[in-house]
Amino acid sequence: VQLQASGGGLVQPGDSLRLSCAASVRTFSGWTMGWFRRAPGKEREFLAADFRSTGSTSYTDSVKGRFIISRDNAKKTVYLQMNNLKPEDTAVYFCAASNRLIYSTLHNQNAYHYWGQGTLVTVSS
Repeated sequence: VQLQASGGGLVQPGDSLRLSCAASVRTFSGWTMGWFRRAPGKEREFLAADFRSTGSTSYTDSVKGRFIISRDNAKKTVYLQMNNLKPEDTAVYFCAASNRLIYSTLHNQNAYHYWGQGTLVTVSS
């Protein structure tokens, strides 16, 4: 399984950005997809997840209302729409996948078995 994240870049505070993560899996709809990030000097943290195309999503409190996770099963791609970006959103963003994860572990990075390479998002004026 390979995950290819893209879409990072340098933006100004208040801007929007959409990250993409393409997965090389056979039945994408059966996979739980998550987004995480690692800010400078901090540990990697959970942001959002989409549970096996059930329509169930979950977000960490710091991005609720600003970030939206979505997926296109035909394209085998998960997206993270990020709005009203702030300097504290500066980080390397990772996508992750699992086809065995249970719902109660959505926020647990150890529950994800495959990771993308990361894409850098810098929010600065």
